[in-house]
Amino acid sequence: MTRYLELLSPARTAEIGREAILHGADAVYIGGPAFGARANAANSVKDIAGLCDFAHRYHARVYATLNTILHDSELEAAQSLVWELHEAGIDALIVQDMGLLELDLPPVELHASTQTDIRSKEKAAFLSNSGFSQIVLARELSLPEISSIHASSDAILEFFVHGALCVAYSGQCNISHAHTGRSANRGDCSQACRLPYTLKDGEGRVVAFEKHLLSMKDNDQSANLEALIDAGISSFKIEGRYKEAPYVKNVTAHYRLLLDSIMENRPEFSRHSSGKSSFSFMPDPEKTFHRGSTDYFVNGRKEDIGAFDSPKFLGKPLGPVTRMGTDWFELDSPEEIHNGDGLSFMKKREALGTRINRAEKIGNAWRIYPDRIEGLKAGLSIYRNRDHAWEQALLKPSAQRRIEIGMQLDETMEGLRLTLTDEDGCRATSEARLNFELAKNPSGVEKGIRENLSKLGNTPFFAGEISVNLSGSWFVQASFLNAMRRDAVSRLEDARLQAMPKGIRKLPVHPPVPYPEDSLSYLANVYNSKARSFYEKHGVKLIDEAYEAHKEKGEVSLMITKHCLRYAFKLCPKQAKGVQGVQGQVRAEPMVLENGAERLTLTFDCRACEMHVVGRMRKTILNSPPPSIAPVKFYR
Repeated sequence: MTRYLELLSPARTAEIGREAILHGADAVYIGGPAFGARANAANSVKDIAGLCDFAHRYHARVYATLNTILHDSELEAAQSLVWELHEAGIDALIVQDMGLLELDLPPVELHASTQTDIRSKEKAAFLSNSGFSQIVLARELSLPEISSIHASSDAILEFFVHGALCVAYSGQCNISHAHTGRSANRGDCSQACRLPYTLKDGEGRVVAFEKHLLSMKDNDQSANLEALIDAGISSFKIEGRYKEAPYVKNVTAHYRLLLDSIMENRPEFSRHSSGKSSFSFMPDPEKTFHRGSTDYFVNGRKEDIGAFDSPKFLGKPLGPVTRMGTDWFELDSPEEIHNGDGLSFMKKREALGTRINRAEKIGNAWRIYPDRIEGLKAGLSIYRNRDHAWEQALLKPSAQRRIEIGMQLDETMEGLRLTLTDEDGCRATSEARLNFELAKNPSGVEKGIRENLSKLGNTPFFAGEISVNLSGSWFVQASFLNAMRRDAVSRLEDARLQAMPKGIRKLPVHPPVPYPEDSLSYLANVYNSKARSFYEKHGVKLIDEAYEAHKEKGEVSLMITKHCLRYAFKLCPKQAKGVQGVQGQVRAEPMVLENGAERLTLTFDCRACEMHVVGRMRKTILNSPPPSIAPVKFYR
């Protein structure tokens, strides 16, 4: 049985969504005008409708994100928005708040957002049995854990394969709200994890000074795709709903090529949309923004997952500075270097940058004239974080996506019939009357017909096999063939839209299956009465309100993360076991993180192999009203 694989790309705007599809995405996810987990990546329903029309030409799908937690005052507006998005043509809705399942929704397919914190087979099975067709697994899972979930759930499993990593389990971070009042669960994270912190042990000794200790390297599962497929992942998600078009183009094309290569060797897998993309550039994820690369916990725990030195993009290594001049420096690098390239380097604990005004090749070295020379010295490692020529290529149209069609021209009693059949088996026919007259140049008839039929221009198609079945060398004007071709293509596009599989809402199991636990803390993010009703219906007896309700007045876990600073600095008891002397001593708990006046306590759950970042809500925020907004009206 064929298993379909989906490459899922982000779309900050509908236009970026179109580019993602042209560059090979099988589906895109995009935020509507409100309630998406990226507050500054909103789009009108009208723009999303246009994206759906474009995507469906290729049988690609559009998923709308409505994945924040909702206040009671927002439920009516959220319900109205879901209906508008459904009418606009979306193929699925990505949600976090279970209260939505208690509303009057259209029969739209539901996907469980990564914010629902799916890291156990019990949670995955529950969501699958509650009406979710596709579920986004926690980024922290290993291959064996993914395999276990796959064996226990019939939902399609989705997994992030590229992009920025939240250090906390998604949906389990409240630092932003505690310190700024901006809730990550409501799409407005202040990114406290990217700040510099000083780490001290229980005795006040400094372990690390002003490092970005909660900042992770970026996710890159390029080397693990086939292993993830075998573990049960069918949807491969690229993070980045704040990213610009060049990033989305590049990373989408990169994973398109990797997945296509796997499917060429393994015919039991097939892609989830139609057409083949060709690119005018060579995809290279090293050339677009990243903080270094890690495959996180997919292949087990590793020590080097953090981007502690800087949350900025250093870029691709070019080489060390070999000579210095008054307004230039030299370096040896095999890379081609261009005027306008951006360079970066580290000075103490800060990432600095400069731009190349002029680059000259001198023997095996490059002499660089930058726009600033301060901070550069011999021996310093230089990186390129902007390849000017490569980026210019990405600012232009850089991909085409075409669907192969077979074309058959037959003779009828009254004229000609043109039949088009695409790679999905969709067919369309156009017929026209013809006065049968022999051509003056019979030898060129068939060649001319083939050339005219293959002129598919700006359509999403390209001609594969062309079959011409005529009883004589009839004279057929080019305009006649062009009209037949245009009519047949239009009919084929209509047929493709009719044939595209429609996502419908999966029916929940009845009677409702019990939730894996009978009590929920503030970490379950229950923020409205409908969500409470949902969990009560599934057997939960004790339900605390979400952190945003301002009921947690003392110190609590503001962040739960699989990233462990004791492990990162070789202070884990398991690492130190059997090590003698001062270097083998494990600092006493609790450890603390300090940033200015902020002080966060670290505790360690060694059985679960997790770190908890503990703190309290600022008084000014605690005493302010819980975040809610007035009912919203949406305009198409």
